[in-house]
Amino acid sequence: MDIHQRSMLIDAHCDTLIKLLAEDRMLGQPSLTGHIDLVKLNAGGVNVQFFAVFIHPDYGEDSGIARAMELINVFYQQCQKYSSQLALATCQDDLIRIVQSGKIAAILAIEGGEALGGQLYMLPIYYLLGVRCITLTWNGRNSIADGVGVKSAAGLTSFGLKVIREMNNLGMLIDVSHLAEIGFWEVLAVSNQPVLATHSNCAALCDHPRNLNDRQIIALAKAGGVIGLTLVPEFISEYQPSLDKYLDHFDHIVDLVGPEHIGIGTDFDGIDETILEVSDCAMLPQITAGLIKRGYDEDTIAKILGGNLMSLLGKVIG
Repeated sequence: MDIHQRSMLIDAHCDTLIKLLAEDRMLGQPSLTGHIDLVKLNAGGVNVQFFAVFIHPDYGEDSGIARAMELINVFYQQCQKYSSQLALATCQDDLIRIVQSGKIAAILAIEGGEALGGQLYMLPIYYLLGVRCITLTWNGRNSIADGVGVKSAAGLTSFGLKVIREMNNLGMLIDVSHLAEIGFWEVLAVSNQPVLATHSNCAALCDHPRNLNDRQIIALAKAGGVIGLTLVPEFISEYQPSLDKYLDHFDHIVDLVGPEHIGIGTDFDGIDETILEVSDCAMLPQITAGLIKRGYDEDTIAKILGGNLMSLLGKVIG
């Protein structure tokens, strides 16, 4: 599909690193069970892939740093072994250079503030290791803030406020997916840079706590942010999630704030089930086909597939 191939495709979230570690396999090995490997990434036309270092809450603050280092090591093993196909990108110039060379640009991200172990000095250390995006919480509580799964959630802690300011200073993307709504509003109030919701959908269409309501989407857009619409079935629809219902989320945001604040954040390898039409990253052209069918023009599709995220990355990580 010409439009798909001509567009820069960026996926803002996957959990493939934990799958590689758990299954003792490499990214270059085609997987029958995984959603992402190099063959599938190339088949799907993915140019830039965010790789999440997911810190499960079971590790807690005490073991969060050690777990993060374990998964970052897995990431660098992949980059070294498949250096002809994959390379770490730490700035927008890297992204452009790597993609133009025919490789996939990899952005290293952390999912779960437990990776800091409650220590602000870990942020510049992670930055030096190449991390350019941090999801502040998962669903529970950590030393930064509360996630969406916390009843009567509180907002940012005093440590969390310091984390936001230091991430701004360093040039790291703040990810508000998983964050409780009260924390979301505090992040927008404190951050002097636009933020990203790497893998969330619209609560107006699917009332799941992980989705953003219209007020949040409007505020995120007004601040220059982007929402990576995700393929998690239960975030798409409560009843028979499908590609068509997924595309409804695109239409909703376009109607609400325009197409300049939409991206893709699959959450592949972090979900047990997928929608039938897009069962792994090789099937991502189906999203483009669906957007074409709905009347989206090429410029708008290019923004959605990666242009908006590329612009955000340029503003924040430089």
